[in-house]
Amino acid sequence: MTLKAVLLDFNGVIINDESIHQELISDILIGENLRPDESEFQTLCLGRSDRACLRDILGQRGRVVSDKYLDNLIQKKTQAYQQKLENLDNLPIYPGIEEFLTQLQQQGIAIALVTGALRREVDLVLHKSGIAQYFSVIVGGDDITQSKPEPEGYLLAVSQLNLQPSECLAIEDSYPGIEAAKKAGIPVVGIANTYPLHMLQRRANWTIDYLAELELDRLL
Repeated sequence: MTLKAVLLDFNGVIINDESIHQELISDILIGENLRPDESEFQTLCLGRSDRACLRDILGQRGRVVSDKYLDNLIQKKTQAYQQKLENLDNLPIYPGIEEFLTQLQQQGIAIALVTGALRREVDLVLHKSGIAQYFSVIVGGDDITQSKPEPEGYLLAVSQLNLQPSECLAIEDSYPGIEAAKKAGIPVVGIANTYPLHMLQRRANWTIDYLAELELDRLL
């Protein structure tokens, strides 16, 4: 089928902010009298929503918390994230993003965002970086009940675009994201922003080191 839409992940594809998230998750854990563990963050947080990340980390440490308690932790982290970004003169947006979005728009290809990040975080980044106008559909963590690797976010975006999964292409940087797109029946490009290229090759349909390597003519 003809390519009609490209669906991008957010953290690790549009903005290089994983280190910020790791720092803020560590701050949350320290506040809970728990020692941060980098390998735990890699396994339980990359590519997943804050809710899934914190719930699973706390559960793995023997902490069972209520939804309200978890809401408060997420709210605290979101406020800290927004404050950090507001204090930056230049957001760490990956090179080539706006050029790629412009090319897609010129070809009449719809553009969507599918992420576990909360909408207020997404909106802040998209507007501050001047790329909000490119996205016709945004599915954030507020819109779904199941984080990646479950396909709910992708299926919702495809439904809102009024397309078939086979008419779309996903761009992901993480294992859970790639798995979510595939479960939704969407071909996926793995971009080596978070993991080495050779590790993504085992999971994604195609792999690239940089967004500039994704040739639009070949996609079409």
